[in-house]
Amino acid sequence: MSRALPKYNKRRVAVIGGAAALALTGAVVVTSALAGETSKNSGTNARTLASPGTISCPDVASKLPAIPATAKAEVDRNLTLLNTQIAEANKRLVDTVGQGGPNFVNNAILGPLKDKRVATVNRIATAIGRTAAKPQGLDALAPCALNGGGVNAGGAVTPSQPAGNAGNGGNAGNGGNAGNGGNAGNGGNAGNGGNAGNAGAAGTISCPDVASKLPAIPATAKAEVDRNLTLLNTQIAEANKRLVDTVGQGGPNFVNNAILGPLKDKRVATVNRIATAIGRTAAKPQGLDALAPCALNK
Repeated sequence: MSRALPKYNKRRVAVIGGAAALALTGAVVVTSALAGETSKNSGTNARTLASPGTISCPDVASKLPAIPATAKAEVDRNLTLLNTQIAEANKRLVDTVGQGGPNFVNNAILGPLKDKRVATVNRIATAIGRTAAKPQGLDALAPCALNGGGVNAGGAVTPSQPAGNAGNGGNAGNGGNAGNGGNAGNGGNAGNGGNAGNAGAAGTISCPDVASKLPAIPATAKAEVDRNLTLLNTQIAEANKRLVDTVGQGGPNFVNNAILGPLKDKRVATVNRIATAIGRTAAKPQGLDALAPCALNK
């Protein structure tokens, strides 16, 4: 047998019921508002909410000739390093979603990855070439591309991407990063601390001299060595120009990641070519890699 509720209980039930209804209504309103906001701003937020994509690179192992037993350990080590480099680049791709300007991915991720891969495949070729015919053209396997689904649709293929990657839209989807206001949120790079040389006066880049550390250069290697020594100077000049052109861009490690790091990788590949050229007819100089890192003078 049911009992009638006291009047105060009825009032309490009415209040609670009303509050619950209001809460539910509010939830619906908030949900609808958020849904509307997402729909309305999807063009602005797609870069930060959508997947940044993944980086794919040509397979090197399948393009190698028979590997001499004496070179196998070194080749395997560098093949593993190629995979590590791709994994690191993919992690950086995720960590930097929404950062930089329209060419951030090309300049700060794909470009440096290509330089690292050039140095690595050159080491592979050199290792094989010590006791067998040195494989040629492995540098063509160095460039990688961004596979990003709808995020990177539209646009043209950029020079740093391999031909045939038109579907990647030349990373045009990253062009949407202009919405970051040229990365103005970084306060014009003023808070970089150790990177202060890039705020205001750009500073200059200095690198160890390679020519003075070389042994006697065989006549048969002189032209190639000279060409690569000139290339080292060109690389420094290009890095200094990029230093000036990007003042105020990026986060606290922008100069290291987007300028000094790629420059080091280019120099490693170049000094390795110098050492290889000399080593064809004389003792191959060792330890030139130690001359690759450069520094920012503020």
